[in-house]
Amino acid sequence: MIDYFSIALTHGLIMVAAWRLLFRGDLDDERAAEPKPDKPWLKNRAGGSPDA
Repeated sequence: MIDYFSIALTHGLIMVAAWRLLFRGDLDDERAAEPKPDKPWLKNRAGGSPDA
């Protein structure tokens, strides 16, 4: 009996996660695929230290 419960519980949680992922608003958004800078805190750095 406990085996059926654990299988149903885990499969149910996986289905809930898949349901939530499939209906996300940014799934069909083309702007979501734009690359983001790896280190945004370094994008304005001019080669010197911040104190200089």
